[in-house]
Amino acid sequence: MSRIDEILAGNERAAARLMRDLDDRLPSAIAELRLLYPHTGRARVIGVTGNPGAGKSTVVDGLIERYRGAGKRVGVVAVDPTSPFTGGAILGDRIRMQRHATDPGVFIRSLATRGHLGGLSRSTCDVVSVLDAMGCDVVLVETVGVGQDEIDVMAATDTTVVVTVPGLGDDIQAIKAGILEIADVLVVNKADREGADRAVRDLLHMLELRHGSGAREVEIVKTIALRGDGLELLVAAIDRHRVETAGADGRERGRRRAAAQLAELIEEGLAEVTRAAFVERGGIDALADDIAARRTDPYGVAHEIIAALLSGAHRR
Repeated sequence: MSRIDEILAGNERAAARLMRDLDDRLPSAIAELRLLYPHTGRARVIGVTGNPGAGKSTVVDGLIERYRGAGKRVGVVAVDPTSPFTGGAILGDRIRMQRHATDPGVFIRSLATRGHLGGLSRSTCDVVSVLDAMGCDVVLVETVGVGQDEIDVMAATDTTVVVTVPGLGDDIQAIKAGILEIADVLVVNKADREGADRAVRDLLHMLELRHGSGAREVEIVKTIALRGDGLELLVAAIDRHRVETAGADGRERGRRRAAAQLAELIEEGLAEVTRAAFVERGGIDALADDIAARRTDPYGVAHEIIAALLSGAHRR
């Protein structure tokens, strides 16, 4: 049986090996992913993002429990900061979700950002596709938690849950938090803290200012994820968003996801070709030395490399 057949049959070891190879960008792994792609598109992909310390991992842990209670097979992609020593993921999220480690209906994969901005790893969409093809009903994507620029998750998921907590700042600070614009569902976690009701009011006020009366509805749910309070309401809000986007809105979001993934793959491929062009010319450091010494200029070097790349593309 091929690795593709094993993954389609739900073999977690085969899936884990392919995920590792995809993260290493092995050409053979990309070829296998292409064979899997026609078998994807069935899982519900839910992104969970928010500021560091908001309790994203605890919320994800609670969602795993509730989806498993409903008989769903759950995949989790936990995007962690990159270790400065190994280049791998710092496995904080996997440690926090340890109680699900022995559940055969849960597969948790940690990915390192490896310098990728936007809150996700470059391999996130690939790993989601593998989990989808493996038979997961729900795939939860937890971002690294880098702050206001963490918006890639919106393009990579069907529903985006943004987790915040009381006490992050006044209503002006809430309005400045651009990350909230991507939310399909807003969560005020740690709602037993003082200021939870005010946080809800501030978020409602922000949504009114940003979108006006004709905007789509964004539900706000209060949770105390550590105790499990409010998580059933969160699951219900996610389900309602799924129903609301089942038609044209859902197809449009799927088109945007495909466009974003395609653009990223093209950019990554072009970057690799560009790095190879630098190597052919002695490396970027040698070129930088010539530019710094004013023996040449950056505009001419850039134009020369781009022209060479385009010429090579035309020859092929």
